[in-house]
Amino acid sequence: MGEQQLVGIASGLYRLPLENFVAARAAAAKTAAADSRRDLADAVRALPKPSVAAWAVNMLAVHRPDPLGQLAELGTRMRGAQEDLDAPALRTLAQERRQLLNTVMDSARSVAELQGRRLSATVAAEVEQTLRAATVDEGAAAAVRSGRLLRVLSADGVDRVDLSDAVAVPSVLTLPAVPPLDDTEAHGSKGDAAKAGTPANGAPAAGSAEKPRLKAVRTERPAPTPSAVERAAARLAEAAEAALAATEEAQHRRKEFEAAEEDMASLGDEARSLRERLKVVDVEFEQARKRRDAAGARMQLAARAAEKGQRAEVLARERVLRLRNTPD
Repeated sequence: MGEQQLVGIASGLYRLPLENFVAARAAAAKTAAADSRRDLADAVRALPKPSVAAWAVNMLAVHRPDPLGQLAELGTRMRGAQEDLDAPALRTLAQERRQLLNTVMDSARSVAELQGRRLSATVAAEVEQTLRAATVDEGAAAAVRSGRLLRVLSADGVDRVDLSDAVAVPSVLTLPAVPPLDDTEAHGSKGDAAKAGTPANGAPAAGSAEKPRLKAVRTERPAPTPSAVERAAARLAEAAEAALAATEEAQHRRKEFEAAEEDMASLGDEARSLRERLKVVDVEFEQARKRRDAAGARMQLAARAAEKGQRAEVLARERVLRLRNTPD
């Protein structure tokens, strides 16, 4: 089975509306089995359904890929500023990231709605968390842009993003070069690889009977622990962005409060006007009730008078008839 075949099928599945995924996966596996491609059918059946947040990110990768590229490029610049310990640049880039994330989140909501799904506040927060991780780690950026993301990603701004079981068919995902290991780690890696029958670079040993399955995106050892200065620089960038976000949130809430105050004042004026109007209407209602009662009394008198007149008419008519029939 060629992995490119599996990638093609997976890419088609992960771009579908979320509610169609399971049925489409079953159909694709059935088609592969019918063509006597059992290994491919098994691999298709093993493709996990993405979380809602991961699906929303996949929709961005499929329908609005450019903003994800902008996030990846911004992440490269942020890492460069962090390596240079350039605090002013980090603050500027943190502000740029906040603005870009707001724009991309608007796109994520829009694309999801076009696919018939509205993102809840919880899911939107997970999407933003994943997009933020894409600016911290090149591997996370590649995972986000693959269109085959399976779960939410998170980053602390210092360590590499955990990408295990994060992408479907990760073996074809283009990842950045791994920083060289020190001598101790290199020897340990080779020793472990020898014990496992696997080369030190993480590739399967020749003749391995391992079937194509979902694998971790990155299995190599993590990069050496960042220095205290690098950690402080990363924390500075995060703090700068958090401060900016808090300021923007405060400004937004202030505007929201002022708008609510205006609405309250307007509704208060309207309520007072309605109360005054209600007093007038109450008076008019009472007057109308009295007119109705008076009109009802007059109607009853008129009805009795009409009834009396009708009886008098009948009596008069009978008298006339009797007189006509009486001989002179």
